[in-house]
Amino acid sequence: MSDDRRRELGDSDAPVEDEIHESFDAIVEEGAERLQRSIRVVLTTGFAGGLEIGLGVMAYLAVLHQTDDHLLAGLAFSIGLVALYLAHSELFTENFLLPITALVARQGTPLQLVRLWVGTLLANLAGGWLFMWIVVQAFPQWHTVLIESGRHYVDAPFGLQTAMLAVLGGSTITLVTRMQQGTDSDPAKIVAAVVGGFALSGLQLFHSILDSLLVFGAIQAGADVSLGQWAGWFGYTLLFNVLGGLVLVTALRLVRSAELVGDRRRDSADEPDRSSREQADR
Repeated sequence: MSDDRRRELGDSDAPVEDEIHESFDAIVEEGAERLQRSIRVVLTTGFAGGLEIGLGVMAYLAVLHQTDDHLLAGLAFSIGLVALYLAHSELFTENFLLPITALVARQGTPLQLVRLWVGTLLANLAGGWLFMWIVVQAFPQWHTVLIESGRHYVDAPFGLQTAMLAVLGGSTITLVTRMQQGTDSDPAKIVAAVVGGFALSGLQLFHSILDSLLVFGAIQAGADVSLGQWAGWFGYTLLFNVLGGLVLVTALRLVRSAELVGDRRRDSADEPDRSSREQADR
């Protein structure tokens, strides 16, 4: 094979492997950056994420109020995921693939992961509560559809169906993250956000943050729903979101990239030795 043809194909024997290698490196680098953020950055990024996903919820309610069509409303909701991507804010459920991969590659610590998860989750909920309070005051004509939408989730009995809806909710948003990491094209990343938003909201999958905003709005609009009812629903939805994101997406990607993970772990182990040798040389 000629040198020119080899350069066209990439460094390895399979061009796809080169793309996977580049994507893996990008995932580890961004995941490590998230793990190493200060608590201030974690909280402000998460709070902004709660506000911006609220933009999608507002669009969802507007279309649902006019059309009573969940699929069309789900398409409108995708505005929220596009806003998250373009504004570089985050949802808790976006922090499965990247930081976990970085952690497995020894580019962070479990304590950093806990800080990222807890801080982002609480900040998402706080930002979402504030945004929904504003929406409830601004659009009183939406109260009926908002109450119906919120009650759809908290009134759902826990069982196999609701658990699987939550698993799909977690895997869908994590897959959106994976698709966005797999391309350098901004239009393609926006398409991924639209697809994910449509699936999440249009199919009424159970998503701990997105649907909490609907429940918050229902409570603020006067629904006979308590925070205790929300907490019960939120607890199992959060658990199965995590399982869906970790098992159906993240774990499979880690298995697929096992050799690359091993290389990164060895590099991390060698780094202290190199630093010690450099200091000794000085």
